[in-house]
Amino acid sequence: MTQGAGQGPEVERTATLRDFRVPAYVHETGPYAHSTHTGDVVPLLGEGYPEGYTPTERDLPVINRGDTVQVHVDPASLPVQQSTGGPGPLFVVGDVHGYLDELMAALQEKGLIDVAGNWCAGTARLWFLGDFTDRGPDGIGVIDLVMRLSAEAAAAGGYCKALMGNHELLLIGAKRFGDTPVNSGAGTATFQAAWLLNGGQKTDMDRLQDHHLQWMSRLDAMEEVDGHLLVHSDTTAYLDYGDSIEAVNDTVRETLTRNDADEVWDLFRKFTKRFSFRDEGGADHVRSLLDTYGGTRIVHGHSPIPYLLGEVGSEEGEDSTGPLVEGPHVYADGLAIAMDGGVTMAGKLLVQQLPLDI
Repeated sequence: MTQGAGQGPEVERTATLRDFRVPAYVHETGPYAHSTHTGDVVPLLGEGYPEGYTPTERDLPVINRGDTVQVHVDPASLPVQQSTGGPGPLFVVGDVHGYLDELMAALQEKGLIDVAGNWCAGTARLWFLGDFTDRGPDGIGVIDLVMRLSAEAAAAGGYCKALMGNHELLLIGAKRFGDTPVNSGAGTATFQAAWLLNGGQKTDMDRLQDHHLQWMSRLDAMEEVDGHLLVHSDTTAYLDYGDSIEAVNDTVRETLTRNDADEVWDLFRKFTKRFSFRDEGGADHVRSLLDTYGGTRIVHGHSPIPYLLGEVGSEEGEDSTGPLVEGPHVYADGLAIAMDGGVTMAGKLLVQQLPLDI
């Protein structure tokens, strides 16, 4: 795993999984007790950690809880059955983070693409939950694949769609605003620094074109399909942007259209929040989203399942004989399905057909 970590000028330092630890400021009794459920790093040029600080992955707490359910899905799955009428089967994909080869292998395993990488699933419906770039080697290749499959699936009577993740917002911000200072609430930050610290790849930036930016900026933030409320982040911050799915999606798109660096930064910061559905009260947080936007279950990416389970292992694999994750993680009284298998930490890139029984 190669990704940025830490703060200050050493933005390209390589972190290993041995770096993951719980800093003092994430404990409930610490000075930032109300900002512990956050996500990726927000680098500051000022002193100290502000309210709303978003730690690096190495700062993510490791939680061991006995009241969650790990669902193991048989990786040997049959090809997608073609529908003779009505919508085809529904699939979701967790965080990809530039791992194009792993994505293509997972899609082929599920019978969604053929050996040449072309859509072969007829009327099947495929949703990506966001975070296509950063940390992995070929984020632009992932975006190109998703865009191409969208056209091919539509031509076959199905569809391939995608949601906005926090790394899409980060890449858009890094391209549009670069080193322009933004107000982080306490000190000064920049999108460029945040992008580098969170695994931004120079090859992705070099290959990023206007049509990629236009496609990302038009992505929906959430959608409800067959009773599944699909979002990227496991946070209640979506409630800040509207009381309906349409309102949230419109607000996010309008924010990006206004092209105000501070507004986009605030959107990015809120989309990096995580762990709202975990621990005591987590199921109630899920219900608040379901009651507002509809659906009977929420499906999200963003927070790696190894962290939700406390099974971090090591990047060399010396503590385990295989991937730490074999399937989605169902928790919060069975109301939430986590889909980020931790591909950036020797986990698995998950593609799952819904509904998922427990």
